[in-house]
Amino acid sequence: MKKFIAGMAAFAASAVMLTGCGVPANEVHSVEDLNGKTIGVQLGTTGDTLAGDIEDAKVEKYNKGADAIQALKQGKVDAVIIDAEPAGVFVDKNEDLEILDEAFAEEEYAIAMKLDNTELQTEINGALKELKDDGTLQKIKDNYESDDAGKSAYTSPEGVDRSKGTLVMATNAEFPPYESKDGDKIIGFDVDMMQAVCDKLGYDLQIDDMAFDSIIPAVQSGKADVGVAGMTATEDRKKNVLFSDTYAVTNQVIVVRADK
Repeated sequence: MKKFIAGMAAFAASAVMLTGCGVPANEVHSVEDLNGKTIGVQLGTTGDTLAGDIEDAKVEKYNKGADAIQALKQGKVDAVIIDAEPAGVFVDKNEDLEILDEAFAEEEYAIAMKLDNTELQTEINGALKELKDDGTLQKIKDNYESDDAGKSAYTSPEGVDRSKGTLVMATNAEFPPYESKDGDKIIGFDVDMMQAVCDKLGYDLQIDDMAFDSIIPAVQSGKADVGVAGMTATEDRKKNVLFSDTYAVTNQVIVVRADK
């Protein structure tokens, strides 16, 4: 797991650049301070949607959360709205950034499927319940988010039946600790969670990496069976895809330049 920890550190460190002189001081100390400010978000995410409701705010959209964070460090935006766990990864490796104590919004992650695929939804919900009840889901979460992160990676049981074929998972591997790249491999909480689901249901898991805003179209078109990328089951998204039960609850948070 040393490789995992090193990979996470390298991701965060390489994703952002050190700021130079002339970067403006932080002016965002609360949610209310976002009014009239320039806010960075990742395109197509919940943060993108919610930022549009902030009074007089200018929203700058980036393909990757890391790009939004870099823009913050360079003074191009005043704050970034992003999910709590990836925010923590960036802030841990950049002492010039901090997360405001006040959460911006709570959200629930779920697995997206084609609107008419109620059979798969029932299967996945059943598998998620088993994984919650037997403690597997919590162990996977702890491997990425606890003080013992990286010490208890999920491994598939021996002799798993894969007779149902391959389940294709669309994701965006720019969202640690839920999904990120370790060399050519995609790792993270969502990856292990879906592997555990597939182990329960009898599928092989195939992961296709793509832009976040391409995930739902991929599911709708049948190019992917599921979309799993720290995705919140919003009412707008429910018009386009079917969602599983919630598998994780988190917050949208505000990342700003640290006060000096």
